[in-house]
Amino acid sequence: MAIRTIREIGDPILNKRAKEVKEMTPRMKELISDMYDTMRHANGVGLAAPQVGILKRIIVIETDEESSYTLINPVILKREGEQRGYEGCLSVPGKTGIVTRPNQVVCEALNERMERCTIEAEGLLARCICHEMDHLEGHLYTEIAEELMDNEELEESRENTESGT
Repeated sequence: MAIRTIREIGDPILNKRAKEVKEMTPRMKELISDMYDTMRHANGVGLAAPQVGILKRIIVIETDEESSYTLINPVILKREGEQRGYEGCLSVPGKTGIVTRPNQVVCEALNERMERCTIEAEGLLARCICHEMDHLEGHLYTEIAEELMDNEELEESRENTESGT
């Protein structure tokens, strides 16, 4: 379909709470398709509608070639465990932060057919769901990151970790 412009940190739309989707319309289907195209074009693993300027509670996630998720009006029912790791965001280009998230989540949402579904996620998928849902509430990961690095600092940090210094 189309590659949309990704809104970046400082854009006021990223600080607003998204509204629930009431029905699946041709326009919503087009938005979802465009979100996948935009996410893939930017080499991301997740994207929320506010990141492309639309205040709707829709997220798309693709952790690998075989696993894609469209979550409409998602709600996290359960959080367990903890994972701490690097996180980036298409709306915060060139930066990476260390963020603590739940290691497992149970999420309820509607799919593209507006059917209720439940996803039990762990690891990367759990992290992605939490990260993208923050966008729906008007929050960026930079608000909770323990440490924020640019790409050069990140590379140095990884090299030091690998060499033991």
